[in-house]
Amino acid sequence: MSAHTATDPAARTGKTPATTGDTGREAPRSTVRAWASRQYWPAFLYLAPAAVFYFLFVLRPLGQTAWVSLFHWDGITLGQWAGLDNYTALLADGRIPAAMGHSLVFVVFYSFFPVAIGLALAGLMSRIKVRGLTFFRAVLFLPQILATVVVAVSWRWVYDIDGPLNEALRAVGLGSLTRAWLGDYSTALPAVGLIGTWVMFGLCMVLFLAGVQKIPVELYESARLDGCGPIREFFTVTLPALRGECAVALVLTVTYALRNFDLVWNTTAGGPGSSTTVPSVFIYQGAFLTREVGAASAISICLTAVVLVVTAVIMRLVRGKES
Repeated sequence: MSAHTATDPAARTGKTPATTGDTGREAPRSTVRAWASRQYWPAFLYLAPAAVFYFLFVLRPLGQTAWVSLFHWDGITLGQWAGLDNYTALLADGRIPAAMGHSLVFVVFYSFFPVAIGLALAGLMSRIKVRGLTFFRAVLFLPQILATVVVAVSWRWVYDIDGPLNEALRAVGLGSLTRAWLGDYSTALPAVGLIGTWVMFGLCMVLFLAGVQKIPVELYESARLDGCGPIREFFTVTLPALRGECAVALVLTVTYALRNFDLVWNTTAGGPGSSTTVPSVFIYQGAFLTREVGAASAISICLTAVVLVVTAVIMRLVRGKES
């Protein structure tokens, strides 16, 4: 036996050394075996109920909606195969771009304004000590937990021609500005948008206050020793530390703005005319009023795709800044 044979483990076992390709194939197998090992089964068991729930109530309905969008169907009789006709009709419908434009306006009111207000309040409360902070936080968060129907009915009363807003304008001598805010073509869209701002800013504020509490106090003390004022301290300490919370707030608020239906329907029903119509209104009308379930499903799929793309872009931008 040669010296090479005696010292080679492969020669003693009678096996040939694994090639690079074999090693590359063996690594995934070992990973699969590790995940399939007994120690990970408790984790799979804990995740199983949520996974089943997600499949039954999210993925399965989404797949059924995509399938229905390929048919001409009134929801009762037998559907007829349409292929992509519902989608081509959707692209040719001139009302959809206008509705998407209204949704983009709502993104400003439902997302950008609440995030800006929430950041301002969080920065202010991180700078000064507020007595009864928990009480104020609960009061400002209250619109988020109210039923949307309650919010809509309350604001319809506020915006009424004889409501508190117009009465206040008359009391200060600005009676010429009074109007039916939700019935005017020029003011209906921003009026509904301001309701969304009022509803969503409390959520953003609570998220940012939770993020501020995890920022080390030493960072604020160092900034103040360096002579930073309130504004510079906010942009150099508070805002960079709240990047993750900003991403969560933007995803939640932008998603709510794009899929918004109940607030619009219970205040203006898309009117006056079509000045506040959004894609979700067309989905409701097609599915329950005109019985064009296939076309409504096509709008739903397209709206879902837009929400997913916008969410992915937001997360991509945030992760790019973090890296």
